[in-house]
Amino acid sequence: MFYEPRNGHGLPHNPFSAIVVPRPIGWISTRDADGTDNLAPYSFFNAVAYTPPQVMVASTSRKADRERGKDTLSNIEATGVFCVNIVPYEMRHAMNRTSASLPRGTDEFAAAKIAKAPCTVIDCARVADVPAALECRLTRVVDLEGENNHVAFGEVVGVHLRDDCIVDGIFDVRRFRPLARLGYRDYTVVERVFSLQRPDD
Repeated sequence: MFYEPRNGHGLPHNPFSAIVVPRPIGWISTRDADGTDNLAPYSFFNAVAYTPPQVMVASTSRKADRERGKDTLSNIEATGVFCVNIVPYEMRHAMNRTSASLPRGTDEFAAAKIAKAPCTVIDCARVADVPAALECRLTRVVDLEGENNHVAFGEVVGVHLRDDCIVDGIFDVRRFRPLARLGYRDYTVVERVFSLQRPDD
């Protein structure tokens, strides 16, 4: 099968999100200008640079009461900060609850009964007890082709690691089994790890 996206694919569901997989989930916490906390999962998320460490999160839809997309993007632009919480398998249901469409100004931490903790460097909440959380300062927002497609880039200025996930000096993903997004409504979990040595190592 071959298709040009502009002409449609002819399948019951769009296959694009099932092609680029698995995708890490950025469970993004923000705070609006009035001080209300927000928490939402994004699978168009990734790390993009080492020095300084940087991440991106893409917002690709729009709420009716938001000119710039969703609450997360509006909050990031208003405050200049956000926190990326890494989702372990054990918190999959809590993460899913925060994907609900709730009225503007709703604190998803409270609505989904998720414990929060303060960030250290930025003025934002983070999810308590996640294996890792990245405190980020916004560096730029890039508007992409298409309606309501925006990417926020942030520099990681603070990193929280759960102590039980550090084994022999290595942050061991097997200790928390990170959740990842597949296509459609499907997810996967990292449970098996193997190493490959580069030819020139």
